[in-house]
Amino acid sequence: MSKLNFRDLGGLPAGDGGVVRRLLLYRNEGPASLSDDHRRELVALDIRLVCDLRSEVERDKAPNDWTTARLFNLDITNDLRAETNEGWAALKDDPSPAGARKAMRTNYAAIPGALLPHLRPFADAILAGETPVLIHCTAGKDRTGVLVALLLLLLGVPKDQVVEDYLRSDVFARNLRLGGAIAHAFEETFGFTPSEDTIEAMTGVDRDFLDAAFDAVTGRWGSIEGYFEAAGIDAARRATLRETLVERG
Repeated sequence: MSKLNFRDLGGLPAGDGGVVRRLLLYRNEGPASLSDDHRRELVALDIRLVCDLRSEVERDKAPNDWTTARLFNLDITNDLRAETNEGWAALKDDPSPAGARKAMRTNYAAIPGALLPHLRPFADAILAGETPVLIHCTAGKDRTGVLVALLLLLLGVPKDQVVEDYLRSDVFARNLRLGGAIAHAFEETFGFTPSEDTIEAMTGVDRDFLDAAFDAVTGRWGSIEGYFEAAGIDAARRATLRETLVERG
């Protein structure tokens, strides 16, 4: 899946000599980025569940066309391109790099709460055997980044490895720069052309952004275990989820 923000999460260390099972958990960017070759490669992976974190507006602009997988639409609107998002208006008021970073941190801090009602059915689908699963949003780095990071922490992947995986999603911003026309796209979305530094803050990845999500989980739910417990995923389900997604040596 060359040149996409796509990868198999399998192989990441999960503690006690375990690793995340290969060919079960994939992350990706949205269908607007996919070529026909990409689509054929994805179909060959026998994906059974596609977890789409995008809003309805985003799905209407670039719909999924899967016929071999169940679509699980979460409607997470924590994206600066969504006019219903508070960060959208805040960015228009302060389109500086600092304003963009503040908006991104605010968005990341809100994502765990937005995901919470969806985690139980998501986990239940995995436990029911709906794997392999593909998780994506539009860029595959923000909403997808937070969901994947929280899931990996639950599986026992060390935090530094979780952050390292998240930072690999900088490929999305690199591809945008190579493709050009970024400023025009921002003009269409926000009604103004941001500076290069502002665009970099909004399209890239930053550990500070992911830390804002982690801090929100700790501040509100105490721990990653407490967070998934609040989502209705009790200790027995959490243990079975680990058994399903982690291979022990």
